[in-house]
Amino acid sequence: MRGDAVRQEIGTKKPRAVDIYVGSRIRLRRNLLGISQTELGERIGVTFQQVQKYEKGVNRIGTSRLLRICDVLQTAPEWLFEGAPGPKPKQSAAARELEAAFAAFLADDTAPRLIVLWPRLPMKTKRLLTALLAEMLRQVDE
Repeated sequence: MRGDAVRQEIGTKKPRAVDIYVGSRIRLRRNLLGISQTELGERIGVTFQQVQKYEKGVNRIGTSRLLRICDVLQTAPEWLFEGAPGPKPKQSAAARELEAAFAAFLADDTAPRLIVLWPRLPMKTKRLLTALLAEMLRQVDE
């Protein structure tokens, strides 16, 4: 039964709530900047009718076009999705742990230096350093 519901949703021509929401955010931003649908269309390579369909959520927007729209509207893609309807993903314990570790890393004064140096290291050295750090932590935890 669930499969039938998914197939029906995929095959429907009805706009999805998230597409309508993102389209409304595009329209809001475009109007705040004083850009017409025609101008936005010209700058992203589509007709003003296509812009209308994007803004109403009738047509979905591909990734590269969405990035062009964001460039013209001088906004980040995530702004278009802030507050969007739909399921909110629950983070797993592993994801929360990784996020906390990354936040701690960024808060460390030595992190910027490591970020600059790391790409210049040979892969073998990276593996050895990672193993060394893991072993040092294992000994500290004992």
